[in-house]
Amino acid sequence: MRKVRTVTIADVARHAGVAVSTVSYVLSGKRAISATTRQRVLESVRALGYHPNAGARALASKRANVIALVLPLRAGMNLPVLMQFATSVVATARQFDHDVLLMTADEGPEGIQRVAASALVDGLLLMDVEVRDPRVPLLRELGEPSVLIGFPADADGLTCVDLDFARAGALCAEHLAAGGHREIALLGAPRVVYERGTGFAERTRAGFTAAARGLTAVAVPCEETYDEVAETVKLLFDRHPGLTGLVVHNEAAVGHVLAALRALGRSVPEDVSVVAICPDDVAERASPALTSVLIPAEDVGHEAVRLLMAKLDGLPADSMLLEPRLTIRESTR
Repeated sequence: MRKVRTVTIADVARHAGVAVSTVSYVLSGKRAISATTRQRVLESVRALGYHPNAGARALASKRANVIALVLPLRAGMNLPVLMQFATSVVATARQFDHDVLLMTADEGPEGIQRVAASALVDGLLLMDVEVRDPRVPLLRELGEPSVLIGFPADADGLTCVDLDFARAGALCAEHLAAGGHREIALLGAPRVVYERGTGFAERTRAGFTAAARGLTAVAVPCEETYDEVAETVKLLFDRHPGLTGLVVHNEAAVGHVLAALRALGRSVPEDVSVVAICPDDVAERASPALTSVLIPAEDVGHEAVRLLMAKLDGLPADSMLLEPRLTIRESTR
């Protein structure tokens, strides 16, 4: 087989009729180049199929042009929603000319220390943040640029971004109260998520409970299989027969909850109003379509990368909470 020669920056320069340094300035953007020359260089890049050598670029810029995303592939986490976050992070990182190294959260602080010491990445994005997250002291100690998708209890000195889950839980309770419901319940994340002290689950429950003062309200964990969901829903109505409003914060359980209600002979929304905290596609596919608070995975992923890039450039990067948005559909009245 004939070996295909790699196209070099010198090849591009010869093809475009310019100096190698001019090609370098066009690709890096470090020096102003006339529009005509820039266009000629870019046409040569496309014609020859040139791709800058990542190792050489890293040596020149002292950057790896790679960021790490620590993804929570463990029990109780909904994979389709996680992939929405990951897709947004990867797409946004490419806009900043960065690639993404995926790590799993079960590596814990040791995995973060290993990657930081290797100089493989320029910065870190961490998901599945716990209220008392054991990775936080290490992040402060390392000084590696990082952004957390989620908030620990002590976020001082950290950059964090997330949906305001406390407000999301409150918004759902307030919507049901405004509809005249006086006995409501939150079907939350799986029990293991609460046992880990995962921030988004605890904040949703706290916001729901606070907004439901004056009502009869209960919050219970909810597993993900139909049999477990059906048992939870039946027990809930056995103990609270006057229950007329449900908030579901468990994407994998949404369809099972609706099926369990039908099995109990309770119609939505005639007998029970249901609000979900989930992506819009989950809410819209349900029957009936669910009133919901959107989990804005695309926006959160985009903002997380933007904040990390600001930190890499030495710019201010303040933590931010995204305001939840309630969309009323067919499942509440």
